[in-house]
Amino acid sequence: MSREIPSELIEEAVAAALRVREHAYAPYSKFHVGAALIDSNGGIHVGCNVENASYGLTNCAERAAVAAATSAGTRDIVMCVVVTETSPPAAPCGACRQVLSECDPTMLILTTNPQREDTWHTLADLLPHAFGPTSF
Repeated sequence: MSREIPSELIEEAVAAALRVREHAYAPYSKFHVGAALIDSNGGIHVGCNVENASYGLTNCAERAAVAAATSAGTRDIVMCVVVTETSPPAAPCGACRQVLSECDPTMLILTTNPQREDTWHTLADLLPHAFGPTSF
């Protein structure tokens, strides 16, 4: 799949991220996040945030989606959709940006909310000079 991702696939990923966001476990922050990754074969892998009373053990939606994609046998991710309730939509945190960069540091990132205030980024814009396998 090229960087030209079909709009129907993007809409399917947004819908998947909206659905999985409903399963988020966020009793402390009340900040529910859903993420959907599109792989190079057009597959969609989802994750939601799962908080823990020991905050450092919290798992973000984006990292949960990377784990799902990895478990399904792929790390060749071309796009990440992140859905939050905020306006403007929140971008992935620094830790998620780093984890996503291991998949593809040039991937597209769409942040949105249920009102569809879409904001487009590239991961390279959000995490310039990323540390990765070629850094050492």
